[in-house]
Amino acid sequence: MTLALRSSLTLRLALLFALLSSLILLGLGLFVGRAVDVHFQEGDLEELHGKLTLIRSILVALPADELLEALPARLGPALVGHPHLGLTVLDREGFPLFTSAAGIPEWLLHEPAAPGNEAHPPARTGADPGQHPQRGILAQAHTADGQAVQVAITVDIEHHRHFMAGFARSLGWALGLAVLANLLFAWIAARRGLAPLGQLLGLARRVSGERLHERLEAATLPLELRPLARELNQMLDRLEDAFARLSGFASDIAHELRTPVTALMTQTQVALSRARSAGEYREVLYSSLEEHERLSRMIGDMLFLAQAENGLMVPHREPVELAGLLQSLFEFYGLLAEEQGIRLELSGSATVSGDALMLRRALGNLLSNALRHTAPGALIRVTIEPDATGRTAIRVENPGPPIPAPQLERIFERFHRVDAARGRGGEGGAGLGLAITRSIITAHGGSIHAESAGGLTRFCITLPPMGP
Repeated sequence: MTLALRSSLTLRLALLFALLSSLILLGLGLFVGRAVDVHFQEGDLEELHGKLTLIRSILVALPADELLEALPARLGPALVGHPHLGLTVLDREGFPLFTSAAGIPEWLLHEPAAPGNEAHPPARTGADPGQHPQRGILAQAHTADGQAVQVAITVDIEHHRHFMAGFARSLGWALGLAVLANLLFAWIAARRGLAPLGQLLGLARRVSGERLHERLEAATLPLELRPLARELNQMLDRLEDAFARLSGFASDIAHELRTPVTALMTQTQVALSRARSAGEYREVLYSSLEEHERLSRMIGDMLFLAQAENGLMVPHREPVELAGLLQSLFEFYGLLAEEQGIRLELSGSATVSGDALMLRRALGNLLSNALRHTAPGALIRVTIEPDATGRTAIRVENPGPPIPAPQLERIFERFHRVDAARGRGGEGGAGLGLAITRSIITAHGGSIHAESAGGLTRFCITLPPMGP
């Protein structure tokens, strides 16, 4: 039972609902029982006060010396039709002047009597040994000549006790049946209420690599489940996008690796087709070494991207002076720029917190990309300045053929090339340079985007300001 309770949400909800409703019914039953008991008490008290008023009116009309002879004749008719009532009249010395068939209530006579002018004395409850429980009042009354006597009036409440005991038994049976009925109906209601969860289960069963397009209709679900359905749909959107990118990445890897591997196989087959001199074999080995180096760079870049995109690469934080970093890159690429007749210009300065080697690689990729796509004699301009939000903005701008807007959205994807005219973009010609740049900037908490208009291509980087 404990295991089922822990594992079944329907059973837990049903038991909780049954428990709460049973407690409400029990509380209602106790309230009704208390109200009935109070009603009986009030009825008994009203009857007792009424009889006390009647007895006092009879006694006040009789002199004290006539009480013993007159009371049976005068009080007997007052008790006709009231077998559950008992009446005892005592003189000042406690001698009984009149006693009904119920007998003298010894338990009541031990209490002090209420004054004769009190119309509604309090009632007391008790019983003599071997007698039924009674409720009674003890009060003073006066005769015609002003003599004080005591009047004890009791009412048998045994039938009240029997009624309340039967009521308690009936309440217990009703409560037991109500618990079973509540449990049954609560279980049915919980199953129907949790039925929409079956849609989530069905979706989970249907989703696979070939059916990532499945989605939940959030509008048809209860209000409480709609946020969960929307989150699940968004999760599936992300999974579908990641799966598509992963499939494309695997295809791109196969395509990129096939070319150098095919070249290596062809060179080896040609070299083995006939006997060759040591010099010829050396040339084949040099050519193979170039392809191996290209493969090594490509594999290293892919590992770098895999670590960056899975949050495994944490930059080493240190103050980095961007102007000095870019000036060293200008010196590194200066010979290549001079050969092509391209001028490099730097303006502005700023210091950011980051990994100097990673930032050098990211900015070096942008400069290398700009040098490949800039016509001889043109100018590549790099600017550093704070933006309106206090972050540091870096812009690398070069003239060149415009990039179509749809291509700008994909330019940072792995292995993506704009077109054949723009060459093999990225580091090592594998189309990974811009993807690596974006991963480095993202790891530093920054952002990067590309713009192309008016014959200019501009890469814009923003980096967070230095911390305290």
